[in-house]
Amino acid sequence: MAPPVHITFLGGLGDIGRNCLALEQEGQILLIDCGLMFPDTDMLGVDLVLPDFTWLVERGEDVVGCVVTHGHEDHVGGLSYLLREIEFPIFGTELTIGLAKGRIEESGLLKRTQLNVVADGETWEIGPFDVEFVPATHSVPQGVATAVHTAQGTILHSGDFKIDLTPVDGRLTDLARLGAMADGDGIRLLLADSTNADQPGHARSETSVGKVLYNLMHEQEGRRVIVACFASHIHRVQQLADAAIAFGRKIAPMGRSMRRNITMAREMGLLRIPDTALIDVEEVDRYEPGQVMVLSTGSQGEPMSALTLLASGENRWLSISPDDTVILSSHPIPGNEHAVTKVIDNLYRKGAEVVHSGLSDVHATGHAKAEELKLYHSITKPEWFVPVHGEYHHLVAHAKLAEVMGTPSDHVLIAEDGDRLVLDDKGLRPAGRVPSEYVYVHGTVGDIGTGVLRDRRILADEGVVVAIVTVDRRARRIVAGPEIATRGWIGQPEAGAVLGELEERVRTAVEKAMGEDAELQQVEKAVRRAAGGFVSEKTRRRPMIVPVVLDATGGR
Repeated sequence: MAPPVHITFLGGLGDIGRNCLALEQEGQILLIDCGLMFPDTDMLGVDLVLPDFTWLVERGEDVVGCVVTHGHEDHVGGLSYLLREIEFPIFGTELTIGLAKGRIEESGLLKRTQLNVVADGETWEIGPFDVEFVPATHSVPQGVATAVHTAQGTILHSGDFKIDLTPVDGRLTDLARLGAMADGDGIRLLLADSTNADQPGHARSETSVGKVLYNLMHEQEGRRVIVACFASHIHRVQQLADAAIAFGRKIAPMGRSMRRNITMAREMGLLRIPDTALIDVEEVDRYEPGQVMVLSTGSQGEPMSALTLLASGENRWLSISPDDTVILSSHPIPGNEHAVTKVIDNLYRKGAEVVHSGLSDVHATGHAKAEELKLYHSITKPEWFVPVHGEYHHLVAHAKLAEVMGTPSDHVLIAEDGDRLVLDDKGLRPAGRVPSEYVYVHGTVGDIGTGVLRDRRILADEGVVVAIVTVDRRARRIVAGPEIATRGWIGQPEAGAVLGELEERVRTAVEKAMGEDAELQQVEKAVRRAAGGFVSEKTRRRPMIVPVVLDATGGR
């Protein structure tokens, strides 16, 4: 009997982001990806969201490494946070490792890992696993599918992919190798990208976007062009550069990650832009508008990104004018729609022309659509299938596609974050759960907790009422107050009468509690109950109630 393999999903199932998967065999754990998620609009003050690493940290000594499938933040952005807790080596292609290294280096954690660069088609022995790296096309170069050869057969993780037959760099998804695996020992379990499973047809080739961008550059002759796209989208950057150079424009990178990634990709030979075509963003004003293309970060409306600051008039290098055309060569990630719309509105207010994916084909998805997924299934012919990477409705749609392509319904499992599965001689089945809550990060603070986020939502939606009273516990009497302070709860016209009534209600509650010789904590509870009841009764609102009870004899 072969040893079982456990599969634990720590993120990426049920939402877009936080991708992190753990494979365990004979007590040793291999991670596939370790990403972050960008916050929704209701996650007030949150900078990013991480997987819950509790289970991994408890098993830290068992982690033999992390394979990263490509360089997007939702797959590598969590590495620097996990490395603060445990040490492990990282494996990926040259660009993927380069993109991951930036955050790790900024965090001062390079000594806690070993960065291993793999090549297409190589197989690496990582703990008890033989991991084969299979080329896959995506919106960032050098993505891979990972075929993990285990005691229970081959587990294939597709990574993020699409089947682009005319990629910018000519590097195709290696369908032949996937077919050879399927026709050989077979693929025991397939874990595949579900992002576009509910979208019919095929994803457009990245090269088709290049033609659109070339035509736009022609249409905008005489105007300054500012283009925002993902800094990791090296193929898009190449096509933008080619279009700009064709019309005699200089290229000015704007935003730290854009400058860093362009430099790194040129050094790796993945980006071909001559030195003479590049200028510093500070030099833009020396050129006529039609002689410049600014290449900016911020296509997702991130609060402090170069494009967002430009749209709000706070960019230190540039100001928007009616001579500008701004192209958003991207599509909003789910949850970012509001932020992107706000940036577009602000650009229009400043007189710019704006071109986005709703108006022109300036973006092509990096994820396979339904017909490509069906082809993938027909080639890999998995015995078992679990859809990954997507919101829950994406997972359901992909599960149905797998059944259409011949995988029996009882061999298709839909899992969610925190689920553990076991693959053994009998097949694949659930095997319990591990912690999988969102971990919220604000600035340099780690998990701020759901309690803090709940308080922020209350403050934003309902406001706050503070009741301050000073008492003499020995004399059992009120020395000063109650005084009511409020923010965001009630409007000025009706505040006076209502606050006066609230003071009386709190005074009565405090006098009653003092008469019963209550401790200060009990007086505080009485104040909170009285104020909360009054506020709800008068306004049908539930602001945060903060009782402050001071003891004139020296306590609180």
